[in-house]
Amino acid sequence: MRIAVDAMGGDYAPREIVDGAVRAARELPHIDRLYLVGRESAIRAALPRGPQPASVEIVPAAEVIEMQESPAAAVRRKRDSSIARAVDLVKEGEADAVFSAGNTGAVVAATTLKLRPLECVERPAIAAVLPSIGEPFVLIDAGANPECSPRMLAQFAAMGVVYAREILGIATPRVGLLSIGGEESKGNVMTRETLGLLKRSPLHFQGNVEGHDLFAGAVHVVVCDGFVGNVVLKTSESAAHFLGQLLRQELTRSPGRKIGALLARPALEAVRQRGDPAAYGGAPLLGVNGVCIVGHGSSSARAAFNAVRAARDAVEHRINHLITETIGRVEAA
Repeated sequence: MRIAVDAMGGDYAPREIVDGAVRAARELPHIDRLYLVGRESAIRAALPRGPQPASVEIVPAAEVIEMQESPAAAVRRKRDSSIARAVDLVKEGEADAVFSAGNTGAVVAATTLKLRPLECVERPAIAAVLPSIGEPFVLIDAGANPECSPRMLAQFAAMGVVYAREILGIATPRVGLLSIGGEESKGNVMTRETLGLLKRSPLHFQGNVEGHDLFAGAVHVVVCDGFVGNVVLKTSESAAHFLGQLLRQELTRSPGRKIGALLARPALEAVRQRGDPAAYGGAPLLGVNGVCIVGHGSSSARAAFNAVRAARDAVEHRINHLITETIGRVEAA
């Protein structure tokens, strides 16, 4: 197993990214080579003290694509960027998977342009894993494709099912189509046409779901276009941050509440961990001819560790082979 890591991507790169990736190389089985791609001097300065795992190798890249840069233009212009070089390792067969917490648009553009979509896939999609009152669910597409066709959404459903089953361990993932009402007549032309495709598919389709269904554990795969998905993702992150701040304010407002907060600390910590995106490491870009994990810009060392783990698991489970098989069954229905 060979994994390329964009060591320069993210708000806390390279220190946090390198720390988490090296820990993954040291602790996770089946990782034969872990490439840290980026500015060599910065990566060496960020390496943990002491001997490094023999599997870790630095691959120099002189340029960095910044968060504010135009993704496609930056990928074309900065061919020696850490994102581009990391994806090149997969393209050239030197690595099986790539992880980057850098400019999301640039990661998607570089991966799609260099690796190309799977033959059966119209457009790759970002699958974000979010917590719910029951099992976690996959939101797909979470931002790669603002405009979609019904066929694309049906393919997203198939890809999300594979990821939920193989990586999240959900035996029979339930699928829902995000719309403005549960009735089949609700939604726009695209969602109504997609509903028909998914009803005919062999997937365990539950029909339309609304916003209030998402975190109730109603389904395991929520399908939508990338515009809606990205709004849902960022709104959810903002709401979680708001609730955390609100709890902190209210639980420290008086001595009595502070005592109550101390007693409730184990439960509060359990809630925090269930909602922590670092537990999943990042969101896979599904449907490309390779494995790509897209990390949050604020990825910590823990997130980087789990992103490498997610990349390893996706390769071991032969995600792309299963996506091809599942899309074939969906489109033959």
